[in-house]
Amino acid sequence: MAMEIAIDLGTSKTVIASGHKIILELPSVVTVDTDTWEPIHFGEKAYKTYGRTPDSLTTVFPIQHGIIAALDVAEAMITRYMHDAFGKRIIRPKVIVSMPTGVTPIQHHTVANALEAAGGRNVNVIESPIAAAIGMNMDFSKPHGGMVVDFGAGCTDIATISMGGIVECDSLKIASRDIDELIIRYVKKEHNILIGPLTAEEIKKQLGCAYRRPLEVSMTAKGRNLVTGLPQTFEISSSEVYEATIDALLAICNEVRAVLERTSPDIVGDIKVDGIMLTGGGAKINNFDKLLADYIGADVHMADDPTHTVIKGECIAIKRPELLENGDYLYRSIKELIVEQ
Repeated sequence: MAMEIAIDLGTSKTVIASGHKIILELPSVVTVDTDTWEPIHFGEKAYKTYGRTPDSLTTVFPIQHGIIAALDVAEAMITRYMHDAFGKRIIRPKVIVSMPTGVTPIQHHTVANALEAAGGRNVNVIESPIAAAIGMNMDFSKPHGGMVVDFGAGCTDIATISMGGIVECDSLKIASRDIDELIIRYVKKEHNILIGPLTAEEIKKQLGCAYRRPLEVSMTAKGRNLVTGLPQTFEISSSEVYEATIDALLAICNEVRAVLERTSPDIVGDIKVDGIMLTGGGAKINNFDKLLADYIGADVHMADDPTHTVIKGECIAIKRPELLENGDYLYRSIKELIVEQ
């Protein structure tokens, strides 16, 4: 019976774990009735409808930039996923959930409200970089600084950390899903073809790169010709994807430097010695770790499993609450989280 669960409520995927085991991992997407907004499909089935729904159905991503954007849909999704993960084997568990850095009390309250409505008893919200640092075995027992870059789907969280607390941070609204959008725009402009988000994501996975590849790689994709309106097959190369996305990747690097510039020299010295910890699904873009290392002038260490570092850290934190003692991370009931107006 699950009494403590960890949730990574991401823009792209929702991951639920209990103990140290991932129980469920599904896309954070719901297909709803356009008129009533009643949920019809969840997860993989809903994701396959993205860009393919009739007017009577709408595909909704209730988590945008790591924050709940559609509360009712998010509650329905979380409730469904918790039921799928645990069935009747769950009795008002303690919940730990990650959110981007700099969340407001209102946003904190919203996610706690959604999780309690879905069946959680107490909610502990921690910043994604803290969870990632724990997941990458950062030592919080001594006054020593480190840096985490979590390149996710909806936002890129950047933080310098010391002794279990965040020193400087920023949550950049440029992330993996924005890379997909840049590819869509490029293909529309250069090939006069409109492609869907699923095709753009596949192009990113196959051809995305932070440096031009020494050996050109290309793939064939399909879209709709904007002149004729008919289906058309086209070929796109890794160099084209590089041209379309490099400015966004450099913007992330630039923001990492900006956070470092606001950090105390002693912590920056520690980071120079230990390097930067890189995680998140976007971190898997070919050679992005090398680009960041060259831009900052420090080693970059990518997590072994970048897509699951945050949920791994949450699972550790829920069993070892002393890791969070230097931050305001407490299990609270929803009444305690109500913001006074």
